[in-house]
Amino acid sequence: MSDAGEFVTLVEDDGGLGAADHHPRWKVAVVDDDPAVHDGTRFALRDYVLNGHKLELLSAYSAAEAKVLLREHKDVAVVLLDVVMESDEAGLDLVDYIRKDLGNETVRIILRTGQPGQAPEQRVIVDYDINDYKAKTELTADKLFTTMTSALRSYEQLKRLDQTRRGLEIIVEAAPSLYQYRSIQRLAEGVLTQLASLLDVDCAGILVLREGGGEEEFSILAGSGCYQIHTSAEQHPPLDPELRRLILETFAQRCHQFLHGRYLLYVGTGSGREVVVLLEASKQLSETDRALVEVLCGRLSIAFDNVTLYEQLQRANSSLEERVARRTAELTLANERLQAQWARLRAANAFKTEILGKVAHDLKNPLSVIIGRTEILSELIAESPIPIENAKAQVAHIQNSAQRLTDMVDNLIADAMADALDISIRRETVDLVTLAADVVDANRPLAEQKQQAISLTGSSGATAAGDHDRLRDALDNLLSNAIKYSPIGGPISVTVERTDHEALIRVRDSGPGLSPEDTSRLFGRFQRLSAKPTGGESSTGLGLSIVKRIVDLHGGRIIVDNGPGGGATFTIALPATPPTSH
Repeated sequence: MSDAGEFVTLVEDDGGLGAADHHPRWKVAVVDDDPAVHDGTRFALRDYVLNGHKLELLSAYSAAEAKVLLREHKDVAVVLLDVVMESDEAGLDLVDYIRKDLGNETVRIILRTGQPGQAPEQRVIVDYDINDYKAKTELTADKLFTTMTSALRSYEQLKRLDQTRRGLEIIVEAAPSLYQYRSIQRLAEGVLTQLASLLDVDCAGILVLREGGGEEEFSILAGSGCYQIHTSAEQHPPLDPELRRLILETFAQRCHQFLHGRYLLYVGTGSGREVVVLLEASKQLSETDRALVEVLCGRLSIAFDNVTLYEQLQRANSSLEERVARRTAELTLANERLQAQWARLRAANAFKTEILGKVAHDLKNPLSVIIGRTEILSELIAESPIPIENAKAQVAHIQNSAQRLTDMVDNLIADAMADALDISIRRETVDLVTLAADVVDANRPLAEQKQQAISLTGSSGATAAGDHDRLRDALDNLLSNAIKYSPIGGPISVTVERTDHEALIRVRDSGPGLSPEDTSRLFGRFQRLSAKPTGGESSTGLGLSIVKRIVDLHGGRIIVDNGPGGGATFTIALPATPPTSH
């Protein structure tokens, strides 16, 4: 074995060593059964510094001790290994143990032998995974410096490659899970977890989101470590002003910031959202760490866009479902109305057939009597002198038959009235402004024939619970009466409004108004008003009775007023439905 005199002492260099004391050290294991070799190596490398890091020399005096040491210190960078120790090939067996049993492929192994002939260099290099082979006699201080520097740089490159490989594996494995998140809250929590795993540190972190490009506003989505309190359900203390300043500064600069003990990562998304992740850790990030963070942040942008698109799709689906449900309800309601109208039409048709049959049967006899008595009366008038008494008798027969006809007609009209007033209603929310617009549009051609103008004024929120078709019939009767009794060119107004408890529909005409006699019998059956239609229209006297019946069934009331300048105003007052909340 060589003694310490074989090593040349390195010249001391104090430059920058003070700073190196705070950096982690390169671990070098010296495995040799000669204590002098340990002392000489320690002396020769006592002032060695590479990239700001000193050496930490670990000693093992046999292969067995080395196995224990290497199991405990997995971050050993270089092993200076003697070949011959407790056996002639103890060092070579240790090489196999390091590479195969420990699976350590990054540590640099430099064989040092005092008997090169016992372990021929070519065979050793071919058969064993070592990185250098030196005879102890040739490993002077200068060559040891060179060999150590080469080995440490090689180790550093391998560690960087291994770190990059591990980081890329984490990113590749993390990407599918990040893309599967459907909640931005869960995605934020997953991001903090994946970043801590990527950097291989226990760190506290917080993730904030800014939408719409607001200068000061952002929301905290997730927190870990000491920042978890900002996302707890119980309390949300405000962020420290310094942290808030750093986050806003990162948003403004739109780039990462790697500060001492703090890393602020910026992620911009295609959807316009911006994310800042703040991590606190004692580890100083290497260039490899930063490059890996850049790669992961690129994936995060896609992940946040995926969540945004998913949320938009969910909102679109929800809106579509609401529209389909609303349209289906409208179609169902329209179908029910059509069915009800069809039932009424069938009933009306059956009633018409019954009326026609009744008229044909019941009116035939009185008409025959009238016709026959008029023929007799004609013959009596032709006689001279005219038999007055006989003629009077024929006239009496004619009058009786005519009265019978009048009674029959009155009975038929009464039956029709009873059928018209046998009204049933359905309950639904009716928009009275829309209803009034439909009725005005339907009656406008009649008004235009008389050169009349119909104005409609409506306020939103005027709704009532009732039967859309029946309320339409009531308003149609009032508006047709207004057209009927207003003069040529006279104005007509329809107003819809809402009070605290009622919804009101007012129809004002420009006719002569109502007399006291009209007011007392306004809603009676078969009652005709004193005023005459201005266009020669006919009137049955049934319309206002039907209107009152419909309004009564809805729990409402009809208010009638004479205008100060002429004309009449009919107001339908209905219980209003509560306003819809949004």
